[in-house]
Amino acid sequence: MNAIRLMDLAELPDDGAVPFTVGEGDWPLRGVLVRRAGEVRAYVNHCPHAGHRLDFPPGKFTTPDGPWLRCASHGALFRFEDGECVAGPCAGHYLQTLPVAVRGTAVFLLEAPAPL
Repeated sequence: MNAIRLMDLAELPDDGAVPFTVGEGDWPLRGVLVRRAGEVRAYVNHCPHAGHRLDFPPGKFTTPDGPWLRCASHGALFRFEDGECVAGPCAGHYLQTLPVAVRGTAVFLLEAPAPL
């Protein structure tokens, strides 16, 4: 697979999280890009506990009081740095990481995962 351009780096605020979708049809890849201290990471938008999207309403991934990813359905908290669940029913589990790279001023997905 060739690298897929996801967005301009300027669209991803530090301590922020932004959704993205790659593909079409019934089962596109839904992910979330996160940025903290200049580091960019990506995860599949899929809770390891409940098996559905993290964000509700769509596009709302973070806690209001700090830079944690949060599963809206049961409140699990995940670290930006590695996707580990640090609180909630999936504690100790991880979000599925996606390989991304910043090239120039854009963020690229380097490889799509196998279907969940």
